[in-house]
Parts: sequence; C-alpha cells; structure tokens
Amino acid sequence: MEAQQPQPQPQVVPGTLSWRLSSHPITLLTFLAFRISSILVYFFGLWVSSSMVMIFIITILLLAADFYYLKNIAGRRLVGLRWWNEVDPQSGESKWVFESSEPGTKVVNATDSRFFWLSLYVQPLLWILLAVLAIVRFHFMWLPLVFIALALTIMNTLAFSRCDKFSQASNLAGSALGTTNLAGSIASNLAGRWFSRG
Repeated sequence: MEAQQPQPQPQVVPGTLSWRLSSHPITLLTFLAFRISSILVYFFGLWVSSSMVMIFIITILLLAADFYYLKNIAGRRLVGLRWWNEVDPQSGESKWVFESSEPGTKVVNATDSRFFWLSLYVQPLLWILLAVLAIVRFHFMWLPLVFIALALTIMNTLAFSRCDKFSQASNLAGSALGTTNLAGSIASNLAGRWFSRG
C-alpha cells in the first residue's frame, strides 16, 4: 500500500482580500464593521422598521463612530496615515494637518492597504447610489441622512487621499535628499551659474 503524498498548499498572494492575512485583524474587522453597519441599518431600516427617527439616530451614531475610528485609529494602524484639522488661535484660520509614519518604521501590509482603500472609495459610491434610490422612490425625508453620510465619508476619503499623496511626496523628497543629494547638487549648480555671470 502506497503512502499518500501530502498535497501542496496553494500559495496565498499578498494583498488577497482575506482578513486572516491582516497584520491588525481586530482593527480591520472593527473598521469594516463600522463601514458596513451604517449602510445596512439605513438600507434595511427603510423596509423593516416604521420608525424613521430610530433609524436616523442609529445610522448617525454609526457614521460618527466610523468617522472617528477611521480618522484616528484604522488609518494609522492599517496604512500609517492620519489627518486632523487645526485652528490657529491667533488668526482663526483652519488648516488640515497630514501625518504619515516615517519611512522604514512601518511596513504596510498589502491586505490591510487593499481593504482600507477599497472600502474608503466604495462607501461614498454606495451612499450616492442610496441617494439616487431615495429620489427615485420619492423618499425625500431620508435625503438629509444620506447627505450627512456623504459629507462624512467624502471628507475622510479626500483627507486620506491627500494624506497619501503628501506621504508619497515626502518619501520621494526624503529619498532624493538622502541618497543622491539632488537638492544640494541643484543648489550648487545654480550658485555656480549665478557667480560665473558676475
């Protein structure tokens, strides 16, 4: 009787959408739960519950929790990005502040990153679809809730997109300054040309 050879296990590709591959599975699952629950409560509340006030309150609370968790916890732990808004007490001017982890200090898991960016861009699209559905079905009373949801999700999406661009630009500048001393060579060439004219 021949001994059966063990079957080779299929290789799991990094970035596969499986929460088991996450570096922070609890953070990822909580993040996804907040993202999905507000849409589900709103969607099923339209057909199951007759209490618009209860659905409105629960959805707003879930949206607020999602906004806070994404901005302050999930973004930092899953992709190393964070943003906030500061008001200058002297001038009263409001400015956005973007923070990213230092290059080399945090390795971003491909699965975490993929889940994060997909859910970040898909959720506003789903709320736009729900807004169209409310208009088509003449449920105009629900539109304020949908607009609040759109405002919160789009704000996070825009802020994290800008934060990611800022992070990539600072990483590029840091590598240029650190490895090739690009800025120094450009400055010395400009100074050489300036003094050679005089």
